[in-house]
Amino acid sequence: MADQGPPEGPRGPDAGRSEHPGSGLAVCYRHPERETGIRCTRCERPICPDCMVDASVGYHCPECVRAAAAAARGSRPRTLAGGTVQADPRLVTKILLALNLIVFIGVLGAGTPLVRDLAMLGYARTGAWDTSTIGVASGEWYRLLTSAFLHQQFWHIGFNMLALWFLGPNLEAALGRARFLTLYLLSALAGSTLSYLLAAPNQLSLGASGAIFGLFGAMAVLLRRLRYDMRPILVLLVINLVITFMPGLNIAWQAHLGGLIAGAVIAWAMVHAPRERRALVQYGTCAAVGLVLLVACVLRTLHLLG
Repeated sequence: MADQGPPEGPRGPDAGRSEHPGSGLAVCYRHPERETGIRCTRCERPICPDCMVDASVGYHCPECVRAAAAAARGSRPRTLAGGTVQADPRLVTKILLALNLIVFIGVLGAGTPLVRDLAMLGYARTGAWDTSTIGVASGEWYRLLTSAFLHQQFWHIGFNMLALWFLGPNLEAALGRARFLTLYLLSALAGSTLSYLLAAPNQLSLGASGAIFGLFGAMAVLLRRLRYDMRPILVLLVINLVITFMPGLNIAWQAHLGGLIAGAVIAWAMVHAPRERRALVQYGTCAAVGLVLLVACVLRTLHLLG
């Protein structure tokens, strides 16, 4: 059941705005003498430090807190994107971490054969005298996703899992479990798809970096939506992009770029969707992204086999 909105009153970016002469700041809707740059993340009323109440993401005004408490008696509270608030906002993040670690342990035990069977590979012949082929173009579409859980080096999985633990819980709390998982998987698929489109047919790639860059893009969108300081996440993103394109590191930049674009697009739809059509906009955007990826893969396959 959808949550009820806050009580009737001023709403929107200019709700409660009554600027002092010469000042660009709004004033608290309950204390007109106090300027503030903070707004309620539900109704966007300006609120001063005495009025703002800590929420899982951002701050709420007293009216929204009371409305949420009243709504909780009939339905569960909702996240910023409309997901159900859970007692553990890190559960999906923990499961994704565990899956990556389990597959990594499997790679350490099985070695090269497991990497060859699960890594992202567009199209390749199995040998000089063997005409059989392997890769996505040969029907092994599962590689688009399995490669995103595959790592060979300790430093590779270490950096990716550290980023997942840094970004995942906040995004999971803001979006809800189902939306966060959808964001992660579609970002991973987008990274693999762009690699499939642009990388050489015989190029083998692996790692969760496409999904991680999708989380970077989503976090930037979320911080902008909440009007928080974006400089820390932008600095991290720029550093990672510089490393991505540094010559000699042999990094699959296509996966990073594809994940970043998909993550930003999906997150924008999730946090900016109007409440009355929220699910339609959110899952419609996810379906559209998935359809674009599918069409791109089919066209690339036809090109390689043509």
